[in-house]
Amino acid sequence: MKTKKSSSISGNIKRIARIDPVLTVSVILLNLMGLISIRSITGISGSSSILIKQAAGSVIGIIIMIALSVADTGRITKYWKIFYIITVISLLAVLIFGSSGGGARRWITIAGLTYQPSELAKILLILFYSEYIIEMEGKFSRPLVYVFSTLLILPPFFMILKEPDLSTGIMIFLIFCVILFVAGIDRKIVAGVTAAAIPTAFIIVYLSLIGDMPFLGDYQRQRILAWLHPEDYASSTAYQTMNSMTAIGSGQLIGKGLHVDESSTLLGTGFISESQTDFIFAVIGEQLGFLGCCIMILLITVVTVRCYLIASESAGRRDRIIAAGMASWIGFQSYINLGVATGLLPNTGIPLPFVSYGLTSLLCLYFGLGLVQSINSTNDLKAASEQTVN
Repeated sequence: MKTKKSSSISGNIKRIARIDPVLTVSVILLNLMGLISIRSITGISGSSSILIKQAAGSVIGIIIMIALSVADTGRITKYWKIFYIITVISLLAVLIFGSSGGGARRWITIAGLTYQPSELAKILLILFYSEYIIEMEGKFSRPLVYVFSTLLILPPFFMILKEPDLSTGIMIFLIFCVILFVAGIDRKIVAGVTAAAIPTAFIIVYLSLIGDMPFLGDYQRQRILAWLHPEDYASSTAYQTMNSMTAIGSGQLIGKGLHVDESSTLLGTGFISESQTDFIFAVIGEQLGFLGCCIMILLITVVTVRCYLIASESAGRRDRIIAAGMASWIGFQSYINLGVATGLLPNTGIPLPFVSYGLTSLLCLYFGLGLVQSINSTNDLKAASEQTVN
């Protein structure tokens, strides 16, 4: 028994030693940049509770990532049915008795803890599909599996839209599309869907302009119009985005520094709204300037690309889906957030991964990255074993 236990501990230490240093350092630096910005924001508001919660969540998240770097992904994904049930029940609970804020019902409180089920749904659905597709392909033809997979994504998708949270719904669907692509869906189907999606997007924009878009809520239509004609909505729908661009531009090359209590800073005057969540990039732009923004974008790109590379190096389909799903979540959501903050995309109300305030998102992201680290360790150990044999 002692021999087996010591062997297991030795194996875990070896796996931890093989966690990807580039991925780990990049994520922690992103997290630190977020904490620095949140510290500045809480200094203005006079409340440190947000910073304390985010810092505690960061420490817990890093511990979770390291702990899961020795996990067997197969042992976790065997509960794929439970993951889907939790996702559906949680999202349904939000619609029935969830708490509201900002005109949306997106949070639920259990035993004094408040969390956002739509953020939890991202990682749970990635884990669900990583096993579901493999299980079902042993029973049905591949096209039929993809049809079933699409039907199963619809309940979570529409419940998230009902909150309403169109941006997270779109994120869920984008992650799902990447999962199907990695799972091996026919390239002709991908080309066909892409060919249909592009003109559909133009049609939605056009119908929004002429005021005849029944599938979009009034506030969603307003956001599209504010994106196209921000000057006409400068005091209403486009207010946040225009202030964000002004703040980013005011930072110039190296920024104004972290002393935001000065009246010369836009953050200090309360000019930047939702600064700790959706528009935290504007805070970074003002404080750290163009160079700080470039460093953040570089770190996001490194994390995203590294996750995709780990997926490409994985022999098993399950591991490829998990790693590619995490890469898509981090990459798509980050670039959408940056696009909104700089006026390149309509306001979506979506946070910046590892940077924006939000414990549910932060912990789920670290959980997913822990599994990616485990996959990377498995890839390295397998490659080392093959070299030894040769």
